[in-house]
Amino acid sequence: MRVDAMTTHYFDLTVIPDPETTAPQLLGTLFGRLHQALALSRTDDIGVSFPRYSKNPRSIGNILRLHGTDAGLQRLMSADWLKGVRDHVRMTEISPVPGTCEHRTVTRKQYKTSAARLRRRRMKRKGESAEEAAQAIPSTVERKPDLPYIHLRSHSTGQSFHLFIVLGPAQLSPVTGLYNTYGFGGRATIPWF
Repeated sequence: MRVDAMTTHYFDLTVIPDPETTAPQLLGTLFGRLHQALALSRTDDIGVSFPRYSKNPRSIGNILRLHGTDAGLQRLMSADWLKGVRDHVRMTEISPVPGTCEHRTVTRKQYKTSAARLRRRRMKRKGESAEEAAQAIPSTVERKPDLPYIHLRSHSTGQSFHLFIVLGPAQLSPVTGLYNTYGFGGRATIPWF
């Protein structure tokens, strides 16, 4: 049985845009590479945060912060997952987390935003006509997400999607746990500073 490790260390990866590639595009590429590296290595002790996260104006920022133990972060960086984006990324040294900081959860929020997509799904699942599905699912079900997001491309399907990010409320004490292949912890927190 695995013992949950505290996130005692961190480092920042800052994306540097150029005339052909924007910061959001580079952050999406960087985050996609991280997701793939975490999935391939079956790593569950690395968490992520976005220090420049803002809901108003809506922005994920240009910094990806990785959290874990010193050994866990060293192990991740020994893999060559930054290949192809290294010229567009500035990396800080792995450092201890500041002694006094808040803690937060970082999670994914999925939206069912398209009434047309929901109707097609209902037609397929229930064998309904387009009219019946439209009656059951009005256009008012569509929600306009207001959360910052990362634009990603699925490695399995090749389709693009938005990964909406939610920050939990600030807490004084950390909650240990495991992180998924996006670096999100569900209940597990990351230091927020």
